[in-house]
Amino acid sequence: MGYGCPTRECRPTVDGVELKAALIERALALGFEAVRVTPANLAPEIGAGLDSYIEAGRHGDMDWLAREPERRRHPNGLWPEARSVIVLGMNYGPETDPLEALAHKDRAAVASYALGKDYHDIIKKKLKELGRWLGQASGQPLKVFVDTAPVMEKPLAQAAGLGWQGKHTNLVSRDFGSWLFLGEIFTAVELPPDEPEIDHCGSCSACQDICPTAAFPAPYRLDARRCISYLTIEHKGPIPLEFRVPMGNRIYGCDDCLAVCPWNKFASRTAELAFDPRAVLTAPRLADLARLDDAAFRAAFAGSPIKRIGRDRFVRNVLIAIGNSGEADLAMEAEGLLDDMSPLVRGMAVWALARLVPDRPAELVTLRAAENDSDVLAEWALALGAIDGPAAR
Repeated sequence: MGYGCPTRECRPTVDGVELKAALIERALALGFEAVRVTPANLAPEIGAGLDSYIEAGRHGDMDWLAREPERRRHPNGLWPEARSVIVLGMNYGPETDPLEALAHKDRAAVASYALGKDYHDIIKKKLKELGRWLGQASGQPLKVFVDTAPVMEKPLAQAAGLGWQGKHTNLVSRDFGSWLFLGEIFTAVELPPDEPEIDHCGSCSACQDICPTAAFPAPYRLDARRCISYLTIEHKGPIPLEFRVPMGNRIYGCDDCLAVCPWNKFASRTAELAFDPRAVLTAPRLADLARLDDAAFRAAFAGSPIKRIGRDRFVRNVLIAIGNSGEADLAMEAEGLLDDMSPLVRGMAVWALARLVPDRPAELVTLRAAENDSDVLAEWALALGAIDGPAAR
């Protein structure tokens, strides 16, 4: 979204130093905790790294990453008039250690960023207000972005000095640890830049060591196809078999590599009330989440980033957590979804039931006779093969 005078003739001369000082004061008053500026350019190796990532297929189903690469590689490719990029951060530090939720197998673990209201909405509202002020104060055009355009926001954040991309490829801040939401303002004003941040990971490999699915083929390299955040949010089909057990009870995203970072010792709990966990995600029971139909799902997650994956993918994830729970009492939740309208849900219900009570699929084999979806039939074959042995496969 753009602001400010659209023609060069009506743009006044601006004192960049004074404007930047006023901008920082205004941004902090709006609730941003970090404000830095970098010139509107990125080193060529950043774009080359993106190209290599796409060519290797490590982006998985995220086709949007491969679209319009020339606009993503360089800020001026997205908007030729950009002279400076203002990178802003909002702290979303959780109240408790996200890793604690993994021990409660009958309950769901949800990534910290998704526990409250959708950060896109919260940050965009604040960015628009800041953008209106900056456009009026400078008379120069600008555009605001919150993870909604081909913006290389983490490299820009490092160039602006907010933090550095750690070995898990996420941004790490000396002040806020792993917990910063980012937003950007591209402006035609040339503002005094801040010093870029340097890497402070050293010899630490905690983020790579803890990853349940070995999603890091090397330091600073992520294979999204193996990442639980990608699998539970971006991936649309059945979760590949090799990743189901490592998912544990993570039903939306994964905080493991973020939560284990030693720099979190400097992190603090968010002051933004909108990021506090909503009631439905406060130690949520898997049984309750599995019972959500489409209407109930939409009502429960209105204004949440979780809503965008839809009920079927959400319940798919819940059923995998149920299958990993070891709680035989939850088998009835899986059994109740064997005839769900969604093939995605039916398939994961078969898998979960076979994990908890292996004899039940054999008793319910009549349901397989009515099945015509190839993915669900594959799950039945897997479940019945585990009961009857290799000859039944």
